[in-house]
Amino acid sequence: MTLLQQGKRDRLWVKRFAHRDALGAAAAQDCIAHLQQLLQQQAVVRMVFAAAPSQREFLAALVAAPHLDWQRIHAFHMDEYIGLDEGAPQRFSHFLREHLFDQVQPGEVHLIPSSGDPAEICRAYARRLEAAAIDVVCLGIGENGHLAFNDPPVADFSDPLSVKTVQLDLACRQQQVNDGCFTTLEQVPTHAVTLTIPALMRGTRLFCMVPGATKRAAVQATLQDAISTACPATQLRQHPNCTLYIDADACAEVHFD
Repeated sequence: MTLLQQGKRDRLWVKRFAHRDALGAAAAQDCIAHLQQLLQQQAVVRMVFAAAPSQREFLAALVAAPHLDWQRIHAFHMDEYIGLDEGAPQRFSHFLREHLFDQVQPGEVHLIPSSGDPAEICRAYARRLEAAAIDVVCLGIGENGHLAFNDPPVADFSDPLSVKTVQLDLACRQQQVNDGCFTTLEQVPTHAVTLTIPALMRGTRLFCMVPGATKRAAVQATLQDAISTACPATQLRQHPNCTLYIDADACAEVHFD
């Protein structure tokens, strides 16, 4: 694994790799080591996963890991569109089942429904999420700097909720087309359920994987801009135990503190 740079920006540990395959493998290696340590200390590990093409290499490496007791891992995911058909391949629950859950069979998998009363969906999922500490969050950063579906217009670093409904920013919806998840912008839902910034930041250990040239502006803002909801991902620099994994396409060079 070709590690080009590593260092800290505020409290955020940053590792930069030559390419996305190396990024995914290294992030998975670090995550697996952390999970194995946790499983030696506690009966169950509770994890939150992101669903996006940027996570594919990382998830594939997790699937390939030997001797990881997935039956003792309880899995959540961080967002879901409102209104998509149950069988729609663009649903984030579908992505995670295909790329992770169906292959490793976690002991519990808590999926966010796409249909039903959105307010009740948020309340029910928040209750499950808040039932105990979240040990690990595996996430990415959007092209507009979002975390989960906390786009700049709706992100709130002091949000009293753990799960809420949001209207998706145009840049966020366009990213779903850029990623090849939808053919046209009109096909992308306008609203979603998302874990809030405080809910994500309550995770004890965060692993953030951000490969690709389309994320370059977001990575630069995350590392260089003032910490604010103008780029929600800047909040990662305040977390006490988060590592950002990037590749050369996502960032030409990192200027550390």
